[in-house]
Amino acid sequence: MPDTPQAAQTARNASFLSPLPLFFVLLWSSGFIVAKFGLPYAPPLTFLLLRFLGVLVFLVPAVLVLRAPWPHGKIGHIALAGLLVQAGYLIGVWCAIKQGMPAGLSALIVGMQPILTAFAAPLIGEKVLPRQWLGLLFGIGGVGLVVAAKIQLVGLSPDAILLCVLALFSITAGTLYQKHHCPQFDLRVGTVIQFAASTIVVLPLAIYFEGLGPDFAAVQWTPRFVGALLWSVLGLSIGAIFLLFALIRRNDATQVTSLMYLTPPTTAIMAWLMFGEAFNALGMAGMALAVTGVIFVVKKSK
Repeated sequence: MPDTPQAAQTARNASFLSPLPLFFVLLWSSGFIVAKFGLPYAPPLTFLLLRFLGVLVFLVPAVLVLRAPWPHGKIGHIALAGLLVQAGYLIGVWCAIKQGMPAGLSALIVGMQPILTAFAAPLIGEKVLPRQWLGLLFGIGGVGLVVAAKIQLVGLSPDAILLCVLALFSITAGTLYQKHHCPQFDLRVGTVIQFAASTIVVLPLAIYFEGLGPDFAAVQWTPRFVGALLWSVLGLSIGAIFLLFALIRRNDATQVTSLMYLTPPTTAIMAWLMFGEAFNALGMAGMALAVTGVIFVVKKSK
């Protein structure tokens, strides 16, 4: 029996509700934890440069040995998407946190991505249903409840807010661009292209703004820093990004970005378990609301 559009959509929804998105949320949420571990020991751009180089060290040999297929005609598109999703987003968030931006407020600003993506979805031919809009509103409300107790505006610089807003627009534009121009490519080669392009951009910025030299003198190579760096390379820049690419390939952009609503509550639970940070009843209510919102978004009406 031939596949119908409805059957194809049902299959995509079923795949979206598989463990794959849950693993993505867990890995992506650990990014703020990595920042807390790593940023005290290295400037943000230097840390990101080491992270990007680490990805290339692991993946370039794999690409060469396994002879992964090269994405002819898509290299420029993949590189530009990578500059937005990797370099633009991470530079904004990490530099903002280094300047004193609270993780909760940073998560709230970047957590606007699903709403921003939904508004822009028609530009790439996607339709957002009324129930999905309701889910998006539930999601941002849930994120607000989770981070409400952690938001502090005293002493916050406008530069830090601007960096977070730029990160929000960068990852939103990158997700939409990749979904529209290059959703299908070999994950290993595509990741190498994106992180090579990001390295080219971050290197001169680290030299100019942080005085980076060949000896990496500003880095304190403590066990805590090395652990944070290894996790950021393997768990985040390879593991989480592979999962993100797989989700973008198989699902609507609005569905994929709605998962970002689950990042702040998941991060809050991690911080509670690892650092003893408060996670009260208001946070639990926010998490429940965010989960409800994501369910509304990913389950389209028949």
